[in-house]
Amino acid sequence: MDVIIAGGGPTGLMLAAELRLHGVRVVVLERDAEPTGIVRALGLHARSIEVMDQRGLLDRFLALGRQYPLGGFFAGISKPSPERLDTAHAYVLGIPQTTTDRLLAEHATEVGAEIRRGCELVGLSQDADGVTAELADGTRLRSRYLVGCDGGRSTVRKLLGVGFPGEPSRVDTLLGEMELTAPPETLAAVVAEVRKTQLRFGAIPLGDGVYRVGVPAEGVAEDRSVPPTLEEVRRQLQVVAGTDLGVHSPRWLSRFGDSTRQAERYRVGRVLLAGDAAHIHPPVGGQGLGLGIQDAFNLGWKLAAEVGGWAPEGLLDSYQSERHPVAADVLANTRAQMELLSTEPGPRAVRRLVAELMDFEDVNRYLIEKIIAIGIRYDFGEGHELLGRRMRDVKLKRGRLYELTHGGRGLLLDRTGRLSVAGWADRIDHVVDGSDELDVPAVLLRPDGHVAWVGEDQQDLLARLPKWFGAAVG
Repeated sequence: MDVIIAGGGPTGLMLAAELRLHGVRVVVLERDAEPTGIVRALGLHARSIEVMDQRGLLDRFLALGRQYPLGGFFAGISKPSPERLDTAHAYVLGIPQTTTDRLLAEHATEVGAEIRRGCELVGLSQDADGVTAELADGTRLRSRYLVGCDGGRSTVRKLLGVGFPGEPSRVDTLLGEMELTAPPETLAAVVAEVRKTQLRFGAIPLGDGVYRVGVPAEGVAEDRSVPPTLEEVRRQLQVVAGTDLGVHSPRWLSRFGDSTRQAERYRVGRVLLAGDAAHIHPPVGGQGLGLGIQDAFNLGWKLAAEVGGWAPEGLLDSYQSERHPVAADVLANTRAQMELLSTEPGPRAVRRLVAELMDFEDVNRYLIEKIIAIGIRYDFGEGHELLGRRMRDVKLKRGRLYELTHGGRGLLLDRTGRLSVAGWADRIDHVVDGSDELDVPAVLLRPDGHVAWVGEDQQDLLARLPKWFGAAVG
């Protein structure tokens, strides 16, 4: 086996599929015997939607989701969607994580990944040649690399001894899907009144009389993995809202906190961390799912290059140098948003000030771009303003840019017709085409869609290619 992935959530499944696009032999080990029914996330933001589009998956998601406007995602401050966002997908795609997990599992299986359920990793060791994983049933598996995508309580991270500094939870929230007997007009009035002060309270209709109910907990649980009881939910609803809304027949119940932590290192030898195993934060803004998927999107082609033997020096380490600051920024903005959700007088005054500032279009756009992750720019050094940024989808003379990226390879989009990637044709597609939306002679895109070079000089291109795609062949 080339790569073992511990954890079959969206991060692990996305990573498995990315590796398979490059022919890497991969197995996903998932502890749970059956997919969870708990809906941890409710949708995808623009950058994750772009990722699905880049791999030809978006139609599957659009068919099962619903598009919503982007306003109101920063600390729940209600503002209209900003104008002129740099994306072809300026919306939120409402789709439950259970559906996202299923679609990504289907995709990973279709491209040849093996998913083993009911397999819990309990031990690992590594040497110069590979990693040995020990499972709960005593089975041992050997691979060249292992990636821990096993969540905030990551066994892989703990076995590695990687520090996870940050802050523990200060507040808990009870969450679940359940039926209500309260009339719709009563429910609407209660929610409107309580949310004047308690912005962590809510009841979202899901159809068929089922609601997603969230209510602040009484305290901080010692063990958040133990779900609350229906009686605990009822009691907290009475305390916070003055009524239990007649909740009954829960589909699932859970609790979450606002702890904020980040792994000190994303790589130890042949073992790496991604998704919640590398970072946890409050769910405000709905950024966690996308952050993990985008970790996998960044790591997949780099790890595949290492396995394939063509990775230039430092390529795999660039996973941490690029993604660690991105997660740190998400942790910072969720900390800020949690302060703005506080019921204390000081934070409420700051919230009013931020709301006033968001009336400025540039401020509104800046904050939303943080949430939807389209403002990210990796540090590739000095150069064109596009360098280090992901390229938005643009219309070409013969289709769309993202239609050319389904295979997960590099791409030279060349308007001049004079350039060449001879020697790298096994890793890079060369497309001679143009776009009125792209006012540059040519761009070189990495497999994750980030711009690695802009220009029209062949010698300059040849100097840049080895940095990301290794030595030429032939």
